[in-house]
Amino acid sequence: MPKTQYRVYVIELSKKVFSENTKFRNANPQFNGVLQCLYVGMTSKSPKERFEQHKTGYVNKKGYKLSSNIVKKYGLYLRGSLFNHISPVSTRTEALNLEEQLALELRRKGYAVWFN
Repeated sequence: MPKTQYRVYVIELSKKVFSENTKFRNANPQFNGVLQCLYVGMTSKSPKERFEQHKTGYVNKKGYKLSSNIVKKYGLYLRGSLFNHISPVSTRTEALNLEEQLALELRRKGYAVWFN
């Protein structure tokens, strides 16, 4: 059985998220409106499959919602150019750390970013 690999991914969001979602706006006081609004996540699935789960409001077999309302409402498409250079990792902890590092790096570059 192949070992699980985790990947980080980036989804571009509609800029409406910044004007309509107070939590998103408060998390990004540095945003000046020039670059895009983004969601950074991590998954053991393919980024494409994970994006589809967000858009359809995926709930797992135990009844837990595993999709982001922000992506469901505002998600436009995957931004491969912002994450394809990052190699998959073998633990969830490593992936969570990569997710946070990437999100904060993108914020420093001027993007508005949401991550969990």
